[in-house]
Amino acid sequence: MAGLINIGLSGILGHQAALNTTGNNISNANTDGYSRQRVDFESSPGMRTGAGTIGTGVNISNIERITNEFVTQQVRTDTSLSSEQEALNTELSRLDNLLGGESTGLNSALNNFFSSLQSAAEDPSALPQRKLVLSEANELASRFQSLQTELRQQRDSVTGQMANAAKDVNSLIASVADLNTKISETPGLAQGEMPNNLLDQRDEKLRELSELVKINVSQADGQQVNVSLTGGQALVVGGRAASLDTVESQSDPNQLDFQLRTGNRVARVTEQIVGGTMGGLRTFQEQALEPAFDELGRVAIAVSEQVNHQHAIGMDLEGDLGGNLFTDINSEAVRLSRVTADSGNAPPQDATIGVEITDSNQLDGRSYQLRFGGNNGNNYELIDRTSGEVVSQGSLPSPLPAEIAQDGFNVQIEEGTFQQGDRFLIQPTKNAAANIGVEIEREQDLALASPIKAEADSGNAGNGVINQGTMLNVDNPLTNQRLDSFSQQGELNPPLMIRFSDTENYEILDASDPNNPQSFVPPQTGSFEPGRPNEIFTEDPTDPNYRGFQFAINGNPEANDTFLINYNGDGTSDNRNAQLLGGLGTKDTMNNGNQNFSEAYGGLVETVGVQSRQSNLDLEAGKALLEQSTNQEQSISGVNLDEEAGRLIQYQNAYSANARVMSVAQELFNTLLGTFQ
Repeated sequence: MAGLINIGLSGILGHQAALNTTGNNISNANTDGYSRQRVDFESSPGMRTGAGTIGTGVNISNIERITNEFVTQQVRTDTSLSSEQEALNTELSRLDNLLGGESTGLNSALNNFFSSLQSAAEDPSALPQRKLVLSEANELASRFQSLQTELRQQRDSVTGQMANAAKDVNSLIASVADLNTKISETPGLAQGEMPNNLLDQRDEKLRELSELVKINVSQADGQQVNVSLTGGQALVVGGRAASLDTVESQSDPNQLDFQLRTGNRVARVTEQIVGGTMGGLRTFQEQALEPAFDELGRVAIAVSEQVNHQHAIGMDLEGDLGGNLFTDINSEAVRLSRVTADSGNAPPQDATIGVEITDSNQLDGRSYQLRFGGNNGNNYELIDRTSGEVVSQGSLPSPLPAEIAQDGFNVQIEEGTFQQGDRFLIQPTKNAAANIGVEIEREQDLALASPIKAEADSGNAGNGVINQGTMLNVDNPLTNQRLDSFSQQGELNPPLMIRFSDTENYEILDASDPNNPQSFVPPQTGSFEPGRPNEIFTEDPTDPNYRGFQFAINGNPEANDTFLINYNGDGTSDNRNAQLLGGLGTKDTMNNGNQNFSEAYGGLVETVGVQSRQSNLDLEAGKALLEQSTNQEQSISGVNLDEEAGRLIQYQNAYSANARVMSVAQELFNTLLGTFQ
C-alpha cells in the first residue's frame, strides 16, 4: 500500500507544482520581460521485482524558462535600431519645422529686406522708405540671430539628453552586473536549477540598455553574461561594471565625448556610441545639426559681405561713402573666433590663428582640423573633418606670420609656438549667424546713390555717349587700403577728363581744374573702337591705374570731344546703388555664381527636409522590424492565457486523479487492516 500511496503523492506534488507554475504564468501575463515557465516531468526510478520493474511515480526534472537566445538578441538589435530612428526623427522634425517654418525660417526676412531696398529705389531721398530699409535690415539680422539661438538650444538639448542617457546606461549596466552575481551564486545552479526570475530581470535590463545604445551580449561561465559596445569595449564583465562618462570634447567645447572608465583605466569610446537613443542623437548632431550651423552661417556671411561691399561703394544722403551696412565679417574678434584650440595641445598654447573670409561666392559650409607635426611642430595639415581628406599641407615659415589660402577663406597663422600633435578646429562659417548685426542707425546714412557720375561736354562734335559708370571698390582689394580716388571725403581725387585726340585714341587727364586739365605722368592713354561700347579704366586691381570704377563710352566721338567724370556730391535723388542693392536678392552670388541667397538657404531647408522624410521611412521600417521580432519572441516566451487555462484544467484533472489514487490506496489499506480484526 505504501508504494501506491507514494505514487499518488508524487503525482499530487508534481501537478501541484505544475498548477503553481501555470498560475504564476497567468498572474505574470502582463509583466514586462517575463518569460513563461514550464514544468518538465520524468518518471521516478522503477523498483525491480522478479516479475519486472514497477514504476514508483513521477519527479519534476526541471522548471524550464521558455526562451530563444537568438530571438532575444534580435529583439535587442531591433530595439536599438527603432530607438535610434525615433530619436533621430524627433530631432530632425524639430529642426525641419524651425528652418522651414513661415514664421521661424529665413526666407520671408530675406525677401522683405530686398523688397524694401527695391521700394527705396523708387524714391531714394524719402526718409520713410529709408527707415523701412533699416527696419527690415534689423529684422533680417534678428532672424539670423534667432535661428542661431534656436540651433544652440537644440544642441544643448541634445547634449543634455546624451548626458542623461549615459547616467541611465550606468544604472542599467550596474544592475546587469549585480544580477550576474546573484545568478552565479544561486543554490542549485550546478545541478541545472535556473533562477528563472533573475534571468528574466537581467534580459529586461539588457533590453532597456539596448534602447539607449547598441550592445553585444555574450555568455560567460556560471550563467553570467558579458556586455560590450559594438567596438568591443566592455561594459559588464561578470559581476564588474564599467562607468560611462560624458566630458567636454577637447577639439570642440560645444560637443560631448564619451569615456569608459574601468577601474583606473579610461578609454575614449565616442565612435562606439551607435544605435539606440544615444546613437540617434549623435547621428543627428553630426549629420544634420552641425551642418545646419555651417550652412546658416555661410548664408549670413554671404549676405553681409555682398551687401556690405555694395553699400560701401555707394553714397549716402550727406554725400559720404556708405561703409558697412551689416557687421564686418572680418573684424579681428570674428576672425579669431573661427578657430578653437584643442584643450589637449602642448604648452605654452600661445598660438594666434584666425580665419579671414576672402570670397563668400567660393565659400562652402565645411569645418576643418589644422594639425601640426614634425620634429619641431612646423609641418601642418589642413584636414576636412567630414571626409578626412587633407586639403592643404606644408611647413610654417620662420618667422611667422603665415597664411593657408583656401577657396573662399584664408587661415592666418599670426604667431605662436607649435608642438607635434597640436590641433585646431577651423570653422569659417559656424557662428556667423550669431555675429551679424546692423551697423547703421540713421536713415540718412544709407548709401542708395552712386558716388560717381559722368557727363559729355555740351560742345562735343561727335555722338559719343558715356554711361554713368560701374563702381567696383573704394578700397584696394589687394591691400584693403582706401584707393587714392576716394581718399578725400566727398570728392573724387582727382576728377577726370577723357579727351579724344582723334576718333580712335583718347587721353585721361587730371580735371581738378576743368578749364586747364593736366596730363598724368606718365600719360594715361587708350585706344577706341568706334560704334561699340568701350570700357574705360581697368577692372584689374593689380594694374597701377586701377581706380575702383569703370565707365563705358559708346558711339562715335570726334577729335577734341571730352567727357568729365566727377564725384556725385549732389546726387541725393540718385537710386543707382539702391537698385544694385535690391538686385542682390536675386543675383547668383553663392556657390560659384550658381545660387542666390534664398536658393542657398532653400538648399539647407531641402537637405534637412529630405533627411526628415527619410527618417520617417526608416522609423516606420524600424518599428515594423521591432514589432516582428517582438511578436516572434512573444510566440515563444509570452504567456498565452488560453493555452495556460487549458493546462490549468489538465493539471487540475491530473491532481484530482492522483488524489483518487491515494484514496484507493487508503481504502485498500483499511480493508487489509479489517481482515485482521
